[in-house]
Amino acid sequence: MKPYTVREAIEIPYFDHDDKSLKNTIKNSSSRRGMNPIHFALRKIRNIILNQWSYNCPLNGPRVRWNRRRGVTIGEHVYIGQHCTIDNAYPEYVYIEDNVSLAGNVTILAHSNPYPHLRAVTESGVSPVVIKEGAWVADGVIILRGVTIGRNAIIAAGTVVDKDVPDCSMAKGNPMKIVANFTALL
Repeated sequence: MKPYTVREAIEIPYFDHDDKSLKNTIKNSSSRRGMNPIHFALRKIRNIILNQWSYNCPLNGPRVRWNRRRGVTIGEHVYIGQHCTIDNAYPEYVYIEDNVSLAGNVTILAHSNPYPHLRAVTESGVSPVVIKEGAWVADGVIILRGVTIGRNAIIAAGTVVDKDVPDCSMAKGNPMKIVANFTALL
């Protein structure tokens, strides 16, 4: 894989969209991102279209290409299964290294953006998600922001990954638990 630099986690303002005006929603969202509103709107539309194409495409090659065009850093020999959702708002915070396999229905979230009334309970922010070389993520897994999945790690079907997974480990469940370490086998 080509060298890459993982972005720093950032705080973002709490959800503040105006349900009555698309113009105000675009204005608020673009200012949060430090972008021109027209550039933001065009980028958002492109991102939505590429995400939907990738989500429904029966072929892996286009799924990988379209997610790269959205801003996801993806290495070589990566498999992305059908119906995977890679963060819609901040795809550039997702890093998938070489020889990773994501089964179908995997969701990767790099951000959390709740309403302001939840400020005392949870943060609003963006944190990178890194899936290291050789990892296998089974069907229906949800990966939350700020998580690193180690080299050759296995994530069992249906797991909610809310903390880092060490290299050569198997994680499963909700809450997630590390259930095996197979470093000696590799």
